[in-house]
Amino acid sequence: MSALPAPRKAALAFILITVFLDVLSFGLVIPVLPHLIAGFYDGDQGLAVKMNSYLSSSYWLLQFLTAPLLGALSDQFGRRVVLLGSNLGTSVDFMVMAVAGSLPILAIGRALSGLTSASFSTAGSYIADVTPPEQRAAGFGMMGAAFGVGFIIGPALGGYLGAFDHRLPFWVAAGLSMANFLYGWLVLPESLKPELRRPVSFANANPLGAFLWLKAHPALFGLAGVVFLSSFAHVVYPSTFVLYTDYRYGWDEKMVGYTLAAVGVLGAIVQGGLIKRAVASLGERRMVLVGLACGAVGFAGYGWAPTGFWFWMMLPIMAIWGLANPGTQSLMTRQVPAYQQGRLQGALSSMSSLANMFGPL
Repeated sequence: MSALPAPRKAALAFILITVFLDVLSFGLVIPVLPHLIAGFYDGDQGLAVKMNSYLSSSYWLLQFLTAPLLGALSDQFGRRVVLLGSNLGTSVDFMVMAVAGSLPILAIGRALSGLTSASFSTAGSYIADVTPPEQRAAGFGMMGAAFGVGFIIGPALGGYLGAFDHRLPFWVAAGLSMANFLYGWLVLPESLKPELRRPVSFANANPLGAFLWLKAHPALFGLAGVVFLSSFAHVVYPSTFVLYTDYRYGWDEKMVGYTLAAVGVLGAIVQGGLIKRAVASLGERRMVLVGLACGAVGFAGYGWAPTGFWFWMMLPIMAIWGLANPGTQSLMTRQVPAYQQGRLQGALSSMSSLANMFGPL
C-alpha cells in the first residue's frame, strides 16, 4: 500500500486536529451542564435532568434538519468555509451558555450549535477528498481515534475546571472553538477543487430529500441502515449506562468515569492503530462484519456480566466494534463522486441525529 503524498498527509493532519479540538471543547461541558441548569431551579436535580434532555433533543432535532443542507453547501462552496462556520458558531454557542442567566438563553445557545454543527460530517467529506479510496477506512479510523482522545481528555478536564466554577469550562470550550476557527482560517487548506463543485439543490438538501436520494441508490441505502442502527445502539451509553452500572454494580461517578475513559482509550487504539491492518488482511466488507459482530457480542456481554469485573472484560471485545463505522463510511464514499461527498456525509449525519433523538426513548 503506497503512502499518502505529503500534501495529503498534511491536510489529513489538519483535519484530525480540527476534530480533536472540536470534541475536546464539547467534552469539557458534559460534566457541568446539568449543574448549570440545576442552578436555574434552586438545585432541583430531577428537573435539571428533564430540562437537559429537552435541550439535548432540540440539539439533535436541529442537526437532523440542517445536516443535509450543510453537507450540500460544502459541495458547492468547499469544505473549508463550512468547517470555519461550524467552529465559529460553536464558539459563539459556548459563550452564550457561559453568560446565560436563564434556561431560555441557554436554549438559544444550544439551538445555535445544532444549526451550525457540521464539523464531523464535513470532516468526513474532507477525508474522502484527500485520501485515495483504498486508504479511506484508515483515514476515517484516524478521525475516530481523534474523536476518542478528545472525548477522554474533555470530560476529565471539564470536571476539574468545573470544581472551581461551573461556567469556567464553557469559557475554555469557547476559547478552544475560537482557536479552532483561527487555526482553520490560517492553516487549513481547501480540499475540494473548484472544478468538482456543484450548486446546491435545495429540493434535496433536507432530511426527506436526503432519505430519498439514499433510497435511490440501493448500495448506499443498505449501508446507511448500518450507520443508523449502529448510532441507535450507541445511544445506550449516554442514556442508560450510568444508571445501569449504578443499579447493578454500585458504581459511583469516579468508577463510571474510569470505565468511559477505558472505552475511549481502547477505541482510540482500535481506530487509530488496527484499521489499516484489518483492511489489508480482511478487506473492508469483512472488516465491517467483524466489527458489527463484536459490537453485538459486546452489548450482550454488558447485559450478561454478573459483576463489574466481567463488564470490564467485555470492553476489549466491544472496542473492536470500532472497525465497523470507518469501513462502512469508506465503502459508501466509493459509491459517489467527489462532488457528492458532502451530500453523503450530510445525509449520514442526519440519520445519526435521528437515531440520537429517538434512541433514548
